[in-house]
Amino acid sequence: MKYTRFNHLLSAGVLALAVAAPHAALAQTVEEFYSGRTLEMVIGYAPGGSNDSYARAVANHLGDHLPGNPKIVPVNMPGGGSLVAANHIANIAPKDGTVLGLIASTIPLDEQLGTDNIYFESADFNWIGRVASNTNVTFVNASTGVETIEDAMETEVILATTGASSTVAIYPSVMNAMAGTRFNLIMGYEGTGESMLAMERGEADGHSTSLAAVMTSRPDWLTNGAINFLVQYGLNRHPELPDVPTAVELITDPDDLAAMRLILGAVEVGKAVLTAPGVPEDRVEALRRAFDDMLEDPAFIAELEQQRLEISPMSGEDLQAVVAEAGEATPELIARVKAVWPNE
Repeated sequence: MKYTRFNHLLSAGVLALAVAAPHAALAQTVEEFYSGRTLEMVIGYAPGGSNDSYARAVANHLGDHLPGNPKIVPVNMPGGGSLVAANHIANIAPKDGTVLGLIASTIPLDEQLGTDNIYFESADFNWIGRVASNTNVTFVNASTGVETIEDAMETEVILATTGASSTVAIYPSVMNAMAGTRFNLIMGYEGTGESMLAMERGEADGHSTSLAAVMTSRPDWLTNGAINFLVQYGLNRHPELPDVPTAVELITDPDDLAAMRLILGAVEVGKAVLTAPGVPEDRVEALRRAFDDMLEDPAFIAELEQQRLEISPMSGEDLQAVVAEAGEATPELIARVKAVWPNE
């Protein structure tokens, strides 16, 4: 038989089908992939505190809403303001949807500012959804005699903090630069729990963390007068703290005010769950829809309410857009933020 171009194409097609057939046979549905698996929830914080509590609550319930109902185990990976966890998820963890994470909400902006030790692009993560926004507060022991933010502009206040990339350090540092406060940050504490113990031991005057962390770890401090709240970091006053000024209320320079608003965009990222870059689209979609369903699960809601944790959700798609917007700030605005951003 004469070998023609048609014969060549036919042979190539048969070969292609033969090669593709085993792969088609091995293709898995999302349910088949997740069935019987154990996933990891990497938490960029030490045990204790609201970030850990939120991440563990998601780990406890998300699998119930994923096809295949996999188990999810929490893995604490603190360090570098959660950069250790973020770099792990981006560069070491499998890109198959078996590793989730909760990291510092400031990291997308940190990346734009050129912070050291960031080996990823935040927009490359697949953002699954947000459980709650992230109002932060700075507070001190009432015994210090520092009662208001104006007092902190006159008196040095020692704050126990973790790493420079965490909001516990970023927000007070920015306040020093823009509002003239005298916060002295002592870094190296593993998390909010250890920082609060440092306050009780007299090693520090105060701490800066999320309001949710205070409500979770020391709810008695909200009512017994043990601490004074000096400032809250959000665009609006939180209902629990109607008499405590926001950071934006204390900034008068227009350029600084614009920079502070950009910085407080981390409040919008909040307590968010993500997975690695490169995860197949069908698994990302399944994770996002399972996350949405979990937010309406009475058992999940009850677990958060028991710990006095708020729910103010955002979908994975909207969260992905918020993170992408962090890269759209003007060079002039980024330069101003960078000038006040802690990097050591």
